[in-house]
Amino acid sequence: MIALIQRVSEASVTVDGKVTGAIGKGLLVFLGVEKGDDEAKARRLRDKVLGYRVFEDDAGKMNLNVQQAGGSVLVVSQFTLAADTNSGMRPSFSTGASPADAERLYDYFVAACQESTVRTETGIFAADMKVALLNDGPVTFWLQC
Repeated sequence: MIALIQRVSEASVTVDGKVTGAIGKGLLVFLGVEKGDDEAKARRLRDKVLGYRVFEDDAGKMNLNVQQAGGSVLVVSQFTLAADTNSGMRPSFSTGASPADAERLYDYFVAACQESTVRTETGIFAADMKVALLNDGPVTFWLQC
């Protein structure tokens, strides 16, 4: 399971002209699900995402996680993170989970985030989404479990 996280000043997702999720300061999380991923990996990745210290403390050092910084999380499904790009000029998606498994684990990850005290917003799984963001830094990390 893969999370590409970006520290943002704001981010939103629009589907068919309607905003489905929006946050101010926080983390935009693009989530990719691979074959063999399960609930245990989803929970570990949730813990890693919510605990990752990418926000500045009073000394200007990245020592705070999203909760400590008073931020929110916007989770967006992105199957292209599971692409195999090692050969050729076209990505292969053979390592990605089936759509049913990916949706189930995406929903599980979102629910696990919502169980925390961090406000969690979402896009719509498998929809054609328009994502707008203002990356803060820029700060972007690839996390994998």
